[in-house]
Parts: sequence; C-alpha cells; structure tokens
Amino acid sequence: MSLLDRVIVEFDAALRTLGGVVRSRRPDPAEGVDVPELSAGERIESAGLMRVNHAGEVCAQALYRGQALGSSNLELRAALAEAGREEEDHLAWSARRLEALRSRPSLLNPIWYAGSLGIGFAAAKAGDRWNLGFLRETEKQVEAHLAGHLERLSPRDARTRAVIEQMARDEAGHARAADALGAAELPRPVRAGMRMSARLMTSTSYWI
Repeated sequence: MSLLDRVIVEFDAALRTLGGVVRSRRPDPAEGVDVPELSAGERIESAGLMRVNHAGEVCAQALYRGQALGSSNLELRAALAEAGREEEDHLAWSARRLEALRSRPSLLNPIWYAGSLGIGFAAAKAGDRWNLGFLRETEKQVEAHLAGHLERLSPRDARTRAVIEQMARDEAGHARAADALGAAELPRPVRAGMRMSARLMTSTSYWI
C-alpha cells in the first residue's frame, strides 16, 4: 500500500470514529436490562462518566491504529487489530448509552484522537516489546479507571453498569494478550506520565 493510500485509510478511520459511524459486533450489554427512572443527578453523573469512557474509546481506536501503523510485526498488528475491533464495540455501546442518557460525546474528541494516534505510532517505533508494554499498561490503567467509575455510579443505573463491567473484562483480556506476546515492563516515569495524561483527558471530558 502506498503512503497516499495509507493516509487515506487513516483519514477515513478517523472520520468514522469521530463521526460515530461504528457498529458493534456483539450485543449491547445494556439491552434488556431493566432500570427505574433515574433522578436528574444520577443521569448527569452517569452521562459524565460515560462521556469519559467514550472519549477513552476514541483514544483507544487511535492508539491501536498508531501502534499498528508503526509496527512491521504481523503477529502484533493482528493482535492490535483484534483488540481494536473489541474497542469498536465499546465505542458503539458508549455512544448508545450517552444518547439514552440524553447527553453527547466530548467536544474534545478530535484532539484526543490526534494525540493518541501520534503516541501509538511513537510507541511502535520504540520496538515490539515496548509497544506491547505500552498496550498492557494502557489496558491496566483503563481497567483501574473503570473500577473507579463503578464505585461512583448509582446502583440504580444497571444499564450503564453492565456496559462498564463488560468493557473492564475486555480490557483485562487485552492486557493478558499483550503479556502473552512478550510485553516489557515500562519504566516508572513512563507509567506516571501515562497516568497524568489520562487524568487530564478524564477530568476535561467529564464536562466538555
């Protein structure tokens, strides 16, 4: 594939992700879950948390694409593609849940996408073990972040809870897959920098 073709493919992927033109392959975990009418406060909190999760899934799409774009390892690229397909499910589920909560995605998603694509590409250029290590650390931090959301979520909002719980299970599976492929342990300063970046994204996406 020529450079121009790859640019066109990536531009199309970005438009589909940011424009919400994604479909889940698996059933939505929120379907068929009965919930009472949420209070205004509960709905606002659920929407804020799910907006953060949706922004995180936008980042995940860009990260995986950047990591695959910068890697020449076919096995690793296949693993990234499979994880990316599961993350597309998360993206679609999050978008549906936001709509049901009468809310919207983060207005900053284009910024998160562009930054994550570049970070993923840089991680790939560091080498396969570091690329996998970045994947594993990302998923571990997302899993912890989702656990925090489950603590904050109203116990009455079983639909949002079902979505987040399935997302957490998938993220744990991606981390295990990266381990199995030989992920390196990232240096502590890198892990701390990733946490700081994630904190910036989550704190702003909750509101904007």
